[in-house]
Formats: sequence, structure tokens, C-alpha cells
Amino acid sequence: MLDNYDFSNGVKNPYAKKLKKQITINIDHRVIDYFKEQAQETGIPYQTLINLYLADCAEHKKKLKLSWT
Repeated sequence: MLDNYDFSNGVKNPYAKKLKKQITINIDHRVIDYFKEQAQETGIPYQTLINLYLADCAEHKKKLKLSWT
């Protein structure tokens, strides 16, 4: 390893805005179980499936419809 490195010609990561951010979120166990079942069927990790679903909701600006009885 060098003692010093020259980053003066460095280039900013063009994918930095697309990086995922780790958070903590409380999700009902039934929801997790559902996505884990989907993961087994598709071969896609359940956390990726949840991210894909939420990304689709955000991209299409889907609104949640709640009705309390």
C-alpha cells in the first residue's frame, strides 16, 4: 500500500444516487411471510421483492386507499 494516494483526477460515482439506504422498519409478520413465499417461488430474495414493490408504488405514485368501518 502507498502512504499517500492522489485523488485529484478522481471521478464522482455516477450511481451514488441509486445506492440503497439501510433503515429499520416494523412490518407485520404476515407481510414478511407473504414476501418470503414469493421469494421461494421466484428465486428473488424477499427484501429485494419488497423493495421492487415499494419502488413500483413510488414510481407510479400509487395512493393508499383506506376505509375504516
